[in-house]
Amino acid sequence: MSSRRTVSLRSALLVSAAMLAVTVPRHRADAQTAFTPIRPPAAPLVTRGPYENVWLQNNTGLLPGTWPTHWDGTVKAITGIAYIDGRPFLFLGAPALPPGSPTLTPMTEVALETTATQSRFTFNAGGVTLSVDFLSPVEATDLKRLSMPLSDIITTAQSSDGATHQVHLYFDISAEWTNGNESALVSWAPETIPLDSDGTSATGNLAAWTAYPTDPQVFTQTGNFADWGTSLWATKKVAGLTVQSGQDTVVRTQFATTGTLTGTNDTNQPRAINNAYPVFAFADDLGSVGTTATAPFTLLLGRERDPAINYLGNSIRSLWTQYFPSYEAMLAFAYKDRKAAVTRADTLDSNLNTAATAVGGSQYAALAAVTLRQAFAATELTNTIANPYLFLEEISSSDNVQTVDVLYPSSPVFLYMNPELLRYLIEPVIDYAESGQWPELFSPHDLGATYPNAVGHNDGGGENMPVEETANMLIMADAYMQHVSSAEAATYANAHYAIFKQWANYLNTIPAGVNYSNAVDPQYQNQTDDFAGLIAHSVNLALKGIEGLDAFSQIATMAGQTKDAKTFRNAAEQGISIWEELSQNTAGTHLLHTYREAANAYSPSTLGEADSDWSDDYNAFPNALLKLNLIPPSVLTEQTAFYQTQILPLGLELQPEPLGSGSYPAKADWELWTAAAFNYQTLPGEIINAVYNYANTTTAGRPFPDLYDPTSTSTTFEARPVVGGLFAPLTLTLKAKN
Repeated sequence: MSSRRTVSLRSALLVSAAMLAVTVPRHRADAQTAFTPIRPPAAPLVTRGPYENVWLQNNTGLLPGTWPTHWDGTVKAITGIAYIDGRPFLFLGAPALPPGSPTLTPMTEVALETTATQSRFTFNAGGVTLSVDFLSPVEATDLKRLSMPLSDIITTAQSSDGATHQVHLYFDISAEWTNGNESALVSWAPETIPLDSDGTSATGNLAAWTAYPTDPQVFTQTGNFADWGTSLWATKKVAGLTVQSGQDTVVRTQFATTGTLTGTNDTNQPRAINNAYPVFAFADDLGSVGTTATAPFTLLLGRERDPAINYLGNSIRSLWTQYFPSYEAMLAFAYKDRKAAVTRADTLDSNLNTAATAVGGSQYAALAAVTLRQAFAATELTNTIANPYLFLEEISSSDNVQTVDVLYPSSPVFLYMNPELLRYLIEPVIDYAESGQWPELFSPHDLGATYPNAVGHNDGGGENMPVEETANMLIMADAYMQHVSSAEAATYANAHYAIFKQWANYLNTIPAGVNYSNAVDPQYQNQTDDFAGLIAHSVNLALKGIEGLDAFSQIATMAGQTKDAKTFRNAAEQGISIWEELSQNTAGTHLLHTYREAANAYSPSTLGEADSDWSDDYNAFPNALLKLNLIPPSVLTEQTAFYQTQILPLGLELQPEPLGSGSYPAKADWELWTAAAFNYQTLPGEIINAVYNYANTTTAGRPFPDLYDPTSTSTTFEARPVVGGLFAPLTLTLKAKN
């Protein structure tokens, strides 16, 4: 498609913007359900790590009638039934009971509130209002609690018609939580766990079900799910609690018929997951329920894996094992902490809402709420208290471990929530580069092709992106150091100075036969938007490279290396002058996609068409974050005005030319980087509104797909941590310490 045709299409879409409402604080998927503050692309349910990453994936937001699924769509069944005055009502899952069994009438879902840490569903049926809260805490400054792979399901009931009702609640999970292969053999067991298992004097016991592969295969996965580890499912033993395991239809029919369970454990094991699907159930008798809400019925759900990561041939344990002697002790601690955990989560939700609203209004606050858990769900804390590693899975797009160009767009959320987390993310990459096993002068792209095997690329291979990843690492390291104390920054800068300087020297090297350095004029290279293909003379990539030079200048200053600081600041200043000249279109109205001479060759038709070439220059964000003051204010103002003529009702495209498939993609993370980078006039608000409209209206039914076509809302990728990039505007409110 020619550039002229592209401009015509965009103009038509811009005209249509007026027909799309941009401020809709409350939304309805049907005649009953109200969504606050946004209808999430998919509602997060259990989101505590790469293998505790379960969602409600439909485009209605209705919990009854849909199975919870792993991020990739494979079922991780949870069933919820309320037995009200002798009648069973379904509020969670999609179970089918045998002929002749009681009918499971779906409860009416009246509301879904999505906060940063919680998905709160409200249902009505039989004169009772049921509230079901899926809590996945994000305790970013408390590594003990952040490391626990557990979520809470918290349920209360109260009368909605003024009468008293007899209410029993039922929950089960299936053996699908143990493995990605339904033919795999699994085993399970009931367990009684004393609440003093963590060394306290607490009284009482937990009732727990544990389930696990009979033949675990450590460090392998099937269907994006670990082939080893133990599923944990627990609640407190109280009067009125009953339990049962067995075939799904048998156990569920038992409760739907009687409102109670038999207390028996199915001993027909091990058996395949899909052989009379075994489920593990709890039922609680809430007694007579009146107009006052019942005490919360809390269940803990998650998985533990030990070891967690294969790092360069070493078995790395989950960090929670440094705090607890066993998973039993962790479960006991988590249950006793449940009320305080809700209080802390509510406080975080409120504080983040206030901060995000102040930065970008209510729609930005909604975006922050709907992305926090998704970003953290791709990570897990490992190694030791003295040297934590925060490993990250490149979910959906490639399954790499610690992909640097995924760490980079994700980094704002970790920097904002706790700068130390950013250090724990980049530390495994730095340690590998310093080990001598990585043979290249530039940064590696990732630490392994398939999670959780961070085995490196000792042959120098992988999907290398030399300028991209090298500048990314320097920028992230600088961002971390700017937000810790001067002493911590100096210690860190000096500890890794050799590798940082090696990377900076690579960026500052002028290849043979080329006029400018790798940073100033990247040659034919891959870059983070690899679906667009390799590119030479990229304006956006060159900007990142030049910022990488200046980031190292700041690192050198923190390390006390004043000569290096001056040398690389000069290189960055000279580079930005060249970049400014070569990046401008001939009319001086906007920046190009590739340098001017290259752009003319890229579109060899007419100068006018070549001159219309542009891209989303999200890499301007480090200039603001790190306070580099490299990009001339006139360029920022000019580009802001230009983007305001290009933004569509659902977003800002990455570039005006179709990428292979003929689509015009936008990326939500980069759009918010751009909103933060070009913080002039009304552009940030316009971008926020557009991304909000996309997130609120997409029918993908998948965890926030970050790559999408703003002309049609068709999507690619899902559940990726890069949505942490939507926190970019918030990071600019942080006070730098260096």
